[in-house]
Amino acid sequence: MPELRRVAVDGVELNVAVDGAGPAVLLLHGFPHTWEVWREVMAGLRDRYTVIAPDLRGFGASGPAESGHDAATLAGDAAALLAACGVSRAAVVGIDAGTPPAFLLGLRRPDLVRRLVLMESLAGRLPGAEDFLSAGPPWWFGFHSVPGLAETVLEGNEARYVDWFLTAGTLGEGVPPRIRDAFVRAYTGRGALRRAFSYYRALPESAAQIERAVAGGRLAVPTMTVGAHPVGAALEKQLRPLADDLTGRLLADCGHIVPLHRPRALLDLLRPFLAGEPVPPGAAPA
Repeated sequence: MPELRRVAVDGVELNVAVDGAGPAVLLLHGFPHTWEVWREVMAGLRDRYTVIAPDLRGFGASGPAESGHDAATLAGDAAALLAACGVSRAAVVGIDAGTPPAFLLGLRRPDLVRRLVLMESLAGRLPGAEDFLSAGPPWWFGFHSVPGLAETVLEGNEARYVDWFLTAGTLGEGVPPRIRDAFVRAYTGRGALRRAFSYYRALPESAAQIERAVAGGRLAVPTMTVGAHPVGAALEKQLRPLADDLTGRLLADCGHIVPLHRPRALLDLLRPFLAGEPVPPGAAPA
């Protein structure tokens, strides 16, 4: 079982799960997740790595934060968390809302990030995602972005809303009840919803931060993108022109919530990549 710690960084107290021993691997979750989205991945890495999985600022059991949900601030939180844990160099893995801060951290801090894995998200407005966005962004992006709307509409119906994402994100298979209940608790109440939706409301700022960072340099750290349904290869296409060492992989028959839907297939990619070994061209569903 992971050890849960409270770690103060940049004016907010993060709830952090830590397990294993060895080189550090930092795992950054998305919406509507908490650190528990990584449970099976942590179990699969703990024999070789110290795995660190926080609830992001304002999410889950981390302290409430009414600001700082942009990618640069979240990347700063991640760097401060590693420093507080005594880690001078780490692999960083991000999915969904955790991907933009992980990307910025890898781009800006190659001294800190030794390897980078990015899943099922986009790097702001960078070119390459035109096919994915041909019909517009997913419907909930606009819904979540209107200040005060989504949290007011959804209060009292949080469980049904979270269930929709968990079902869609696993291609109808759903997630274990324990994980589902943890996510529902984390996103119940107007304040919890508002903080979660603040990430979406900060997306224009995050996109501008990414554009400025890319203009100032290339992504030098070894990076792997992992695509599934629905994002697919869009992120790989965005990063290909600006990454010095990029591996792109797609998981067949896998929904958006990769660590929950196909954890063994994901581990088949993570283990060799984190070790600096050749990554198989694909991973069979598990």
